[in-house]
Amino acid sequence: MRANTLLLSFTFYLFIGPLQAYPQPLASSIQSLQDCVAYALSHSPDLQQSYLNRDITLHTIRSKLADWYPQIGLSFDLQHYLQLPTSVFPDFTNPNGPKREVKVGVANSSTLTFSVNQTLFNRDVLLAARSAGDVKKQTAQSIVENQINTIVDVSKAYYNVLIAQRQLDIAEEDIVRLRKSMEDTYAQYQSGLVDKTDYERAKIALNNAIANRQAVAQQVKVAYAYLKQLMGLPADSSLALSYDTSEMDRNVWFDTTQVLQYSNRIEYQLLQTNRRLLVDEWQYNKWSFLPSVSAFYNYNLAYLNDQFSQVYSRSFPNSLIGIQLSLPIFQGTKRVQNIAISRLEIKQTDLALLALQHQIRTEYEQALANYKSNLYNWQTLKENVEMARDVYETLSLQYQAGVKTYLDVITAETDLRTAEFNYLNALLQVLSSKLDLEKAMGLIRVTDYPSSFQASVEP
Repeated sequence: MRANTLLLSFTFYLFIGPLQAYPQPLASSIQSLQDCVAYALSHSPDLQQSYLNRDITLHTIRSKLADWYPQIGLSFDLQHYLQLPTSVFPDFTNPNGPKREVKVGVANSSTLTFSVNQTLFNRDVLLAARSAGDVKKQTAQSIVENQINTIVDVSKAYYNVLIAQRQLDIAEEDIVRLRKSMEDTYAQYQSGLVDKTDYERAKIALNNAIANRQAVAQQVKVAYAYLKQLMGLPADSSLALSYDTSEMDRNVWFDTTQVLQYSNRIEYQLLQTNRRLLVDEWQYNKWSFLPSVSAFYNYNLAYLNDQFSQVYSRSFPNSLIGIQLSLPIFQGTKRVQNIAISRLEIKQTDLALLALQHQIRTEYEQALANYKSNLYNWQTLKENVEMARDVYETLSLQYQAGVKTYLDVITAETDLRTAEFNYLNALLQVLSSKLDLEKAMGLIRVTDYPSSFQASVEP
């Protein structure tokens, strides 16, 4: 038993070793989604609390397992009788006579006691040893659950930043296009080719585009602030992300033929671990009918003398060894009721597992439907952008040739900007729904994102 305890302690030491494995990226070097997630896994305040809870749990386990080791103690006392105790003894010279009152003991005494106590069987310590592995796994699984949520949230926030930044670029391009159009229209107006109305329309369109750019710029700031919050990045840190719209386009695809496996969900794994801990609790309550057994050894050095200055001049050692057994005989029906409660809690967990399966199935069906719908919408809107751009370029040429009015050009330009914004919003939605689908299927892997801490979960 002691050897097993040493092995468990060594395992825990390895598990809670120093939190270093990968160098952390500086804010200036964070550009990709991988960088953002890796930084968040190491700096997110919520995850930092999870890591501290893990350390507390593991130290608690080690504290409970320490009861398997010999408990060694040393005690000392020194006492002086102000008045010696009196005992009554028969008169051995006259057995039939009155009893005699005799002062007993010495005025000064001191005792030094060395004790060793070794637990042989105790249900509390046995439960700690039996459930240590599952408690450790439960802690690691809780961390992984929080890490998965962080990965999904940071990924969505990252895509939101990129989409907002791209919308800002489109707004800038729109301003450049409208400013040139206004300048051309003004030149035509000065030449008498168009009336003042066309120029004023061009000016209005430019002003609206500038106002729209300001609104989009504020959205970009908010998106960056939210991403920094999720990452645990200081608000005053600069963050410049690199993006490639074509790369995001390639990331929208997902193999929808994959089969849903409930066991892939960390929530399901965590509930299974909780059930095993409840089984251990049930067994613990059954052990309440067994005695607690321990062995002990005591060595005492007694010092006795009527003269205080001579109290340590002579010692009277004694020692003993023995076994102690403790067994509650009757506690009402407390132990029986505790066993029944544990058994019912296991049944509750079985039903919770079944309910979680239904919940996971519903989440999967909803996520799959959203993904397919958003994917179709994205494909349609992507085609709209190409058509809107072609229409705008055609009408611009026709306006320059005097075939179309400037109102047609403004309308086409507005349609193009709307199509581009709708396409980007659809891209964000399909990327977000893909993340939701991956999460629903339990396909988010923390190990894909190197960080300074990875909670290891045994399969």
